[in-house]
Amino acid sequence: MSKAASVTDRVDSALSRLESMVDERLRVERAHSDELAARLAKVESEHEELKRVATEVEARLERAMEYIRSLLAADQS
Repeated sequence: MSKAASVTDRVDSALSRLESMVDERLRVERAHSDELAARLAKVESEHEELKRVATEVEARLERAMEYIRSLLAADQS
């Protein structure tokens, strides 16, 4: 085998290893990205649920405060 052919084989081998490393890194990063996207979707869903509950609690507190005010007003009359 000539020296040029040997060098070409070594370069091809190195490129192949590099491509494999890059492919593996991309696979890992894609999996990590998918995991983060799933977690974000879950957090966004939980956030929306918490907002709904907070709105409901706020409305109930407002009604309770109005009721207490009406009792106080009736007591003062």
